[in-house]
Formats: sequence, structure tokens, C-alpha cells
Amino acid sequence: MKELIAQIQEKYAAYAVDAALQAEKGNKAAGTRARKASLEIEKLMKEFRKVSLEESKK
Repeated sequence: MKELIAQIQEKYAAYAVDAALQAEKGNKAAGTRARKASLEIEKLMKEFRKVSLEESKK
């Protein structure tokens, strides 16, 4: 579970940088990277929910 949390934090950090670049400087490539990262974060969050529920049942 700790690895999953670390992955989520890593992806969010990358998302935050790219989203800021798009918002502040209009960098279209950064926007594309931010959108891709948001999809990856979504998948990781679903996995986190599943793992968290399993952990709480123990």
C-alpha cells in the first residue's frame, strides 16, 4: 500500500508541474501531459480504494 501511495504522490507532482505550465504559460504540450497524468492518477486512486477496503477488513 505504501508503494501505491508513493506512486500517487509521484504522479500528482508531475501533474501539478505540467498543469501549472499550461495555466501560466499556455504550454499545450504540458497540458497534454497533465491530462495523461490525471488519467493515470484516476486509475491509481481506484486501486487505492480497493486496497484500502481490503486493509480495513483485516
